[in-house]
Amino acid sequence: MISLKLAASLVIAALGLAGCGVLVDARADRREAEAARAYPPQGQLLDVGGRTVHAVVTGSGPDLVLIHGASGNTRDFTFQFVDRVKDRYRVIVFDRPGLGYTDRVSPAYEGAARRDAESPAEQAILLQAAAAQLGADTPLVLGHSYGGAVALAWALERPDDLSGLVIVSGASNPWDGGLGFTYNLTATRAGGVLAVPLITAFASESVIKGAVASIFEPQSPPEGYLEYVGAPLTLRRDSVRANGRQVNTLKPHVTEMATRYDQITVPTEIVHGTADEVVPLAVHSEPLSRQIPGAYLVALDGIGHMPHHVAPDEVVAAIDRAATRAGLR
Repeated sequence: MISLKLAASLVIAALGLAGCGVLVDARADRREAEAARAYPPQGQLLDVGGRTVHAVVTGSGPDLVLIHGASGNTRDFTFQFVDRVKDRYRVIVFDRPGLGYTDRVSPAYEGAARRDAESPAEQAILLQAAAAQLGADTPLVLGHSYGGAVALAWALERPDDLSGLVIVSGASNPWDGGLGFTYNLTATRAGGVLAVPLITAFASESVIKGAVASIFEPQSPPEGYLEYVGAPLTLRRDSVRANGRQVNTLKPHVTEMATRYDQITVPTEIVHGTADEVVPLAVHSEPLSRQIPGAYLVALDGIGHMPHHVAPDEVVAAIDRAATRAGLR
């Protein structure tokens, strides 16, 4: 039988943990509110089947949809890249589900203790519906990194609702091994409940700078990128959970998708850096260029994971090629 002394100790410990939890949540609340004030939505909030989708729309010409990667939001493309193409395309930049200001695909994926996440196909279907609501019935679709998987899923699930594909550093095929510690932790139930609030509350500026720098290696982020991109939005609790779960559940989805890439018939342009260690060229885009009939691969010597920032002319050229091949230019 438990002693009164032990019982009292357990109660005190529980109250201490609860008190710490209250303090952590209060700090996380403040940081999330600060992020929302500093980085409000840049575009319009669409109601798509009861789900909110954030879209930035600018420019004129054939429709071009841009889909960001993991830990991102619309600001990754609106920083400078949109300005390079808005003179000849109507550009639509989406926040992916669970990130930025777009809802999860379904309330079923919400909650601190869940481990599952919406598939690239579910994300693509939601974003395609949002694009159609904006009058973009057959856009060119560009996806970067994780967004590449969503763009490929768009072509597989809604083949009549796009004109062409541009895949930039895209995650497209299964890989050996696992993911980093942080991704593994935030995708667990315990991590979602206990670790994520700590990340939101206490992640330091130096940690954020280091994470962004590692994504750009061997290049460096453009001047002003870190201040503009809105990393604090990604550090909100719901976004950290969504991102971790989506990345951790991606491999089985691309494994299955890869068996169907030969069904993609739209013009496909692929751009990938040879020095990309985040999503390696040899694992992803080299096989993809053989899996999609007529796909054209440009391998950028010495370029890392962020070609649209460090080699933007090559990405713009790929968009123009896809548009020409699709009969849009």
